[in-house]
Amino acid sequence: MSNLKGKIAFVGIGEIPTGRYPEAGAISYAIESAKMAIRDAGINKEDIDYVLPTAALFSPAFNTELVTCRVVEELGLKNVKRNAQIFAGGSSSTCALEIAASLINSGGASTVLFVHADKLGTGVSLQGGIDLFSTAGISSEWEVPYGQHYSAIAALATNRYKYETGTTDEELASICVSNRKWAELNPNAFFRKPLTIEEVMASKMLSTPLRAKMSNMLFDGGAAFIVTSAERARDITDRPVYLLGEGGTVTHFVYSQEPDVSRFGWAKAGKMAFEMAGITPREIDVAEIYDSYPIYQLIGFEELGFAERGQGGKMFINGDTWPGGKIPCTTNGGMLSQGHTGAGGAVALMVETVRQLMGKAGDRQVKNARFALETATGGTYMDAQVTILGTEIP
Repeated sequence: MSNLKGKIAFVGIGEIPTGRYPEAGAISYAIESAKMAIRDAGINKEDIDYVLPTAALFSPAFNTELVTCRVVEELGLKNVKRNAQIFAGGSSSTCALEIAASLINSGGASTVLFVHADKLGTGVSLQGGIDLFSTAGISSEWEVPYGQHYSAIAALATNRYKYETGTTDEELASICVSNRKWAELNPNAFFRKPLTIEEVMASKMLSTPLRAKMSNMLFDGGAAFIVTSAERARDITDRPVYLLGEGGTVTHFVYSQEPDVSRFGWAKAGKMAFEMAGITPREIDVAEIYDSYPIYQLIGFEELGFAERGQGGKMFINGDTWPGGKIPCTTNGGMLSQGHTGAGGAVALMVETVRQLMGKAGDRQVKNARFALETATGGTYMDAQVTILGTEIP
C-alpha cells in the first residue's frame, strides 16, 4: 500500500452526539452525520460517487436498508455508482478508508462517503445489548460454552499484563480518568462529569481486576467522513488531512489462539504504518488509541512506541496524556467516556483524528497538530490496525 501515501485526503467529517434517542430512527443518525460531513467539506453532494456504509448491529432489517442504498436515496444523491457495505467490527472505518483510498487512486471513484449509524442504546433492550456484546465474535464452539465473554477476555489480558509489568490497578484506572478529562471538553461525549481514580476503584467488580467504571457502555450514535484525491482536496479546503501510513495484521479469531494477550499485533502493524509514513512515534502530536477497556489502550500506547513496556501507566497517572500533556491520547474520550456505538467506536476515533488535524476540536484542540495516529481493532481484538494521518506529506 506504499503507493497510496499522500494520494488521498479527508475533506469533511460529521458526527452526532453519542446518547440515547428512543424517539429517533437510526437512519436519522446516518443522514444527519452525512449532511454534516458534506457541509464541512463544502462540496456539492452530487460530487459523491461512492457510498460505503458500515454495518448496524442493533437491527438486521435496518442494516439491510443500509446495504440496499437507503442512504443514497435519503440524501438525494444522483451520481453514485456503487453503494457497498464494509464491515470488520471495530476495524470497519480503517478497512473502509483503505478501500476508499485504493478506489480513488485507481480511478474507480472520485469522492467517497463513509457513514456509520447504530442504535445500541435504545434500539435493543438492556439485556439484548448485553447478550449481543457478551459473545459477539467469540467462538460458539470453543469458548462461549465455558463462560467466555468480553469482560472476562479483558480481565485475562489485564492480569497477564500486570503479571509481566507490575502495573497497578490505580495506573489502569488512570486511563479512564485521562479519557474523561478529554470527554469533559467534548460536546459529543455522553459522560462529561469529572472522574477520579478513587471513583473507578470503588466501582463494582466485573471480572477481576476489572471494575464497572473500566468498562464501556452502549449508546446510539452516528458519524461520517468524506475522502477524495489529494489534488482535488487541495482545491476544496485549505487544510486537507492526508493519509500517510497504514499497517495491519490479523492475529486470531478464537482468543485462546492469540499468541500474546499482552501485546497482540500492534508493534508489527505500527512498524508498517510508520515506515510508510516516513516518520517516528516522536513526531506524532496526537495518539487516538482504541479503548474498549483500559488495558487495550495501554498495550497499544506502549507497543506503538509512546512509552517503554510497563511504563505507560505512569504516563497516564502523571497526566502526560491529559489535555496539555506531552502526548495527548484518545482526545474524544473514547468508548470509555464518549460511549460505545458498535463499529462506531473506532469511527469516532477516526473522525476525531481528522478533527484535530483540521484544527476543529474546540476546547480540546491540540495546538499545532500536524501528525496523528489512530488505531482500530475488531472482534476479540482479532486484528491490529494503525493509521497515520497528517496535514503535510513528509
